[in-house]
Amino acid sequence: METVAITAEPIQLDQFLKLAGIVDTGGQVKKLIEDGLIRINDQPATERRKKLHHGDTVEIKGTGIWKVTGP
Repeated sequence: METVAITAEPIQLDQFLKLAGIVDTGGQVKKLIEDGLIRINDQPATERRKKLHHGDTVEIKGTGIWKVTGP
């Protein structure tokens, strides 16, 4: 599991994935969600603007797991 530090919370899922260098565009996030590949705290992601907070985990099936941390 990798950690990604954010300076302010909450952060939107699409912004978090861009910050972590996992995707380049919000459209990529939308496709991953539609394909059922993203889970947040072990729950399927349903919206790309889902708010994430310190301690949340984001998993992309077949890619990895990231934890939201503070500065």
